[in-house]
Amino acid sequence: MPTAGKCQPAVLRRTTHTEALVVKPPRVGNRRCNRPVPGAQPIGMTLVELVLLVGTLGMLFAAGIPLYANQVDKARNAKAAADIVMIQFDIRLFASVNNNQLPISLDQLGRAVNRDPWGHAYEYLNFDTVTGKGKMRKDRFLVPINSDYDLYSMGKDGKTATPLTSKNSRDDIIRANNGGFIGLAADY
Repeated sequence: MPTAGKCQPAVLRRTTHTEALVVKPPRVGNRRCNRPVPGAQPIGMTLVELVLLVGTLGMLFAAGIPLYANQVDKARNAKAAADIVMIQFDIRLFASVNNNQLPISLDQLGRAVNRDPWGHAYEYLNFDTVTGKGKMRKDRFLVPINSDYDLYSMGKDGKTATPLTSKNSRDDIIRANNGGFIGLAADY
């Protein structure tokens, strides 16, 4: 007979002859008792297990975030290179329609509003409009990398300099060798 105020042990009872045994949790009146059911596995985690879990997740995130950032940079570089290929195609199409005359600016192509993945405008320099080689992009020997025009993105930092060896130019996405190379300036 149950006594008032004391936790009663779990009771095993058969509901019907075809059903399995059912464990009724221990109760005190209308409340459940905190006493574990005999044979039941404890639910929950110890503090040590929780600390180990948090530490493991922290290490996984610490290792994963730089890898994720690196993949995002690669994807943006690829997008800028693809955009440069398309702009180069538009420039060739413009030249073929206009007696091999290159456009003065990207405005003539309707591409002046195009932005690279970092939000900067693409840079275009028609060599017919400049005097000397001062504004042309140059390799490590200070030789221009194109003979017709320069087309590039200033890259992640938004800064550039004419020689590709400059620190500000290493992350630029460039067109070099008259379209034979399109990619990261550091790889040229």
